[in-house]
Amino acid sequence: MRTNFDFTPLFRSSIGFDRMLSALESASRIDTIDNWPPYDIVKDGDDRYRISMAVAGFSANQLSLTQEQNLLVVQGERPQDEGGQYLHRGISGRSFQRRFELADHVKVVGANLVDGLLTIDLKREIPEEMKPRRIEINKHQALADRQTEPLKISSEKTAA
Repeated sequence: MRTNFDFTPLFRSSIGFDRMLSALESASRIDTIDNWPPYDIVKDGDDRYRISMAVAGFSANQLSLTQEQNLLVVQGERPQDEGGQYLHRGISGRSFQRRFELADHVKVVGANLVDGLLTIDLKREIPEEMKPRRIEINKHQALADRQTEPLKISSEKTAA
C-alpha cells in the first residue's frame, strides 16, 4: 500500500524550500518496482560519499555519468544481442537509467569500473564564503578609546 503526501500547504507557507519540497514530492512519485541495477550508497566521512552499482556485463564505454546542477544520471546502453537462440536468459542485458538527487555543493570526484562494480565517489565542497567563520572581537581597542577620552562633568550652574 502506497500513500502519497500532499505538499501543497507547505508550498504556500514556506519560502526558499521549494527545491527540497519538489524533491520530496518527486521521491514520493517514484515507482519502486524498477530496482535494477542494484546499488549501495555509503557515507565515507563527514563530506564524502560513495555509490556502488552492480553493472555486470557493461563495459566502461557502454556506461555514461552526467552531473547536472544537483542531479547525477547514470546510464547504461547495451547493443541488442541478435546472435543465438536463448534457452534461458537470466543475465539482464537491458539498458538502464538511474537518477540520484544531490545536495547543494556535492560534486562527483571520480568513478571506477572494476569487476562489474561501478564505484562513484562524491564529495561535498562548501565554498569558503559559505563556511562559518569566527569574527574576532577586539576588546583592547574599545578600552583604549575609552581611556583617551576622559569623561567631563560640568559643575557650573546657569542662571535663569
